[in-house]
Amino acid sequence: MPAPTPARKFLGRLPLPERNYLAEQLRTETVGGVLLLVAAVAALVWANTPLSGSYDAVREFHLGPGSLGLDLSVQHWAADGLLALFFFVAGIELKRELVAGELREPKAAALPVIAALSGMAAPALVYVLVNTVSGGSLDGWAVPVATDIAFALAVLAVLGTSLPSALRAFLLTLAVVDDLFAILIIAVFFTSELDFLALGGAFAGLAVFWLLLRSGVRGWYVYVPLALVIWGLMYNSGVHATIAGVAMGLMLRCTRREGEEQSPGEHIEHLVRPLSAGLAVPLFALFSAGVSVSGGALGQVFTEPETLGVVLGLVVGKAVGIFGGTWLAVRFTRAELNEDLAWPDVFALAALAGIGFTVSLLIGELAFTGDPGLTDEVKAAVLTGSLIAAVLAGILLKMRVRKYRALYEAEELDEDRDGIPDIYEQDDPDYHLRMAALYEAKAAEHRRLAEHAGAASDDGAGPA
Repeated sequence: MPAPTPARKFLGRLPLPERNYLAEQLRTETVGGVLLLVAAVAALVWANTPLSGSYDAVREFHLGPGSLGLDLSVQHWAADGLLALFFFVAGIELKRELVAGELREPKAAALPVIAALSGMAAPALVYVLVNTVSGGSLDGWAVPVATDIAFALAVLAVLGTSLPSALRAFLLTLAVVDDLFAILIIAVFFTSELDFLALGGAFAGLAVFWLLLRSGVRGWYVYVPLALVIWGLMYNSGVHATIAGVAMGLMLRCTRREGEEQSPGEHIEHLVRPLSAGLAVPLFALFSAGVSVSGGALGQVFTEPETLGVVLGLVVGKAVGIFGGTWLAVRFTRAELNEDLAWPDVFALAALAGIGFTVSLLIGELAFTGDPGLTDEVKAAVLTGSLIAAVLAGILLKMRVRKYRALYEAEELDEDRDGIPDIYEQDDPDYHLRMAALYEAKAAEHRRLAEHAGAASDDGAGPA
């Protein structure tokens, strides 16, 4: 009889190459998240002091070639222009996950995809229920569906919680899938009247972009001007311009060929990610997060159906949706949870995913374009819901911080200093021989130091 197939491990140890890639990626995301926090706080301070008039003046200042339909406000340039870099990086991340990451195998991809979909459907359902019962607008149903991975990682950095790499990888994969469906939502539900000539030009530009990549043409001076043309045409077509960034990111090759240290996609992501995380997203936050936080405005967050739906969607919908979807997926796929972790760890991660910022603010602007007052109230709701989710997740994660730190330190331990964590070498028979020799060398060194100290003491040279 054939041997039974072993149960797949949920949140088990990552392969070493994936773990190394994840560690490098998360370092950049965490730095970007801290900058995002700083920018959001700066926006709130600027918009709620006597300088608020200058904040509005800068945000509404228009610039750009009007003849090309690009005479936009600074806030608009940040949301449609700079944020295209963020979605370009998101496209590369998604492509890599599909060809080399967690999403390349259908069985492995099922869990994060189901969890992400559940974590988007539940907040939308919460929003719709609240506004149906209270007679509010259903236009903002998509506001609480997105997770902001950079903001979530910034919260982790502030808390000092060392999550095991498997939990971080699950959170990152959730966010990537989340971004994909958020992009689809923006493209399908928030597209204004279409200019088919401009849209055809954008698709023609994307075709040229793809052909140049396939032909092996190199040089930023070729691709950057072409990308700007594609972006401009996409903006004028009526489709949200950030879709152009996603499309170009998905076209890049993210698999390595023989002799390559990095694929083209990884190389370009390495170059563009600092611009996205360090400039584009913080500037978007600076010009989008500046809303009134007076007592009356905060009170309205919990009394208006639109804003209450956003808060409950982020805090309750995200946590229940992701946790419930994950539990059901594990139950029906017969996967086994990593014995070092427990289901409360998954719930804490689900609560952390309730931090919605960049995409949530963007969708809030798109959903209520004709009502600036309600737009600001919804933005305040996004900030409030994200803050509550961060505090809740922080409390839950702090309760298990010792366990996480022990697992994290075990993953990082490299006593033989060969650049490979010892936990990845324990199945290697030579590893135990190397470690035995290392311990023997350490013991011999300790004996030599002890004998030297004893001899010095006998000679009267040591301490009395």
